Amino acid sequence: MLVHRLIESVRKYPRRVAVADGTRALTYQQLGKLAAIFREEFLRATECPRVGIMLPASAVFPATLYGALWAGKCAVPLNFLLNRDELVHVVQGADIDVIVTVRHFEQTVRDLDARALFVEDLPLARRMLLASLRGLPPVPEPDPQQTAVMLFTSGTTAEPKGVELTHRNLASNCDDSIHSLEIDTCQSFLNVLPPFHVFGLTGSVLIPVSLGASVFAVPRFSPVALARTVAKHKLSVMLAVPSMYAAVLRTKSADKTTFESVQLAVSGGEPLPDAVRDRFLERFGVLLRQGYGLTETSPVLSCCTPNHHRDGSVGRPIRNVEVKIVDEQSNECPPGGEGELLVRGPGIMKGYYKKPEETARVLDAEGWFRTGDICRVDGDGYLWITGREKDMMIIGGENVFPREIECVLESHEDVVQAAVLGVPDGLRGEVPIAFIIPRDDATATEADLRSFAKQSLAGLKVPKRIVIRQDLPTGPTGKLLKRRLRELT
Repeated sequence: MLVHRLIESVRKYPRRVAVADGTRALTYQQLGKLAAIFREEFLRATECPRVGIMLPASAVFPATLYGALWAGKCAVPLNFLLNRDELVHVVQGADIDVIVTVRHFEQTVRDLDARALFVEDLPLARRMLLASLRGLPPVPEPDPQQTAVMLFTSGTTAEPKGVELTHRNLASNCDDSIHSLEIDTCQSFLNVLPPFHVFGLTGSVLIPVSLGASVFAVPRFSPVALARTVAKHKLSVMLAVPSMYAAVLRTKSADKTTFESVQLAVSGGEPLPDAVRDRFLERFGVLLRQGYGLTETSPVLSCCTPNHHRDGSVGRPIRNVEVKIVDEQSNECPPGGEGELLVRGPGIMKGYYKKPEETARVLDAEGWFRTGDICRVDGDGYLWITGREKDMMIIGGENVFPREIECVLESHEDVVQAAVLGVPDGLRGEVPIAFIIPRDDATATEADLRSFAKQSLAGLKVPKRIVIRQDLPTGPTGKLLKRRLRELT
């Protein structure tokens, strides 16, 4: 299903730029040939039905992704921002034995229990020349329910869950997003989102290829690079997380002419602060339209569109997405009532890989998925996310579980108990703050504990601040009351 879309774009727009990243540009014809080469590479390298891909947003990533799908494999994009232990858990959890990557990540993949195929070691130029002398190999029609991509949602302590997204999940989410956002093939996309994030994967890789549109990637995010890329290529579609938009606001060189070509700017991955939305509109003349989705939903569930926008809302459900709001007893709430948001549609995941009990907790027999988010729907059908039932934080668009950080801090010899929560942050959406109860003879300082945490956690998970207290607020049963803890931040 998905590879057929690439082949169709190759047929319709062979000479159109498919993807460029500052060092190379591939037309659709070239992208199709390169994907076919990676297909051969995957078939030769492993019999495992899943393959890992550790690459940034780049011209090469879509070639490896479609090459894996073409070979009948499930692609597992890997988060290169995780630390060694986290990546070990993910690689083991995905049951993969081959990872395609670049020499930049050589040290990262060295300790992983999988063979690395380095892009630089493959004679791609020669093989591309040979590929031009022969046609593309046939594309088998996969079972729509076959897992196409597996994305992991968490780190080590919170039990990494591999989200299985099928060909049908991803193809339908592309189609319904394109329809609801009224995007056409003449658009040109900015890609600054990491492809291991479902927002970047669907929004900046799969949707553009489905359209036959052009994508200009920024492999390593910087607000200056983002602004320059948009201005230089006169890009019309911009997808980013709020922290990226906030970073652009801090640049001095960008002005309204920088973004005058932008027709659609979507913010997702974390809540969009009103101040960022208002300042971006005032300074650049671009209205940031908030969207909403989850890894488990492929991801888009709703979005404000050019014709339907309401400040503060995450928009209306896209085509083919059903929603309902339920209370704590799973009874449907009356119109306007707040409760947990349940969703149903063709983009809902197949399940968590090898975790049937975890899957059953969130996905019922009728296809309703529990998002864990508290929401209300207004009279016009707009969704308003008012809270999260889960303790999960969203930092820079990434899901982070407080318990993972707490366990690391509690492993320090001077710490009796730790409690972590997320607080709003203008740069990353949220940042973790930790409260700890020390042992009686403890000597560790806040700096010591942050340094200790850095040894086991990815940088974005290290608490921005650690508060040392003699006690923490608890209820009658001794349960920690995080709602009261939040008052101390």
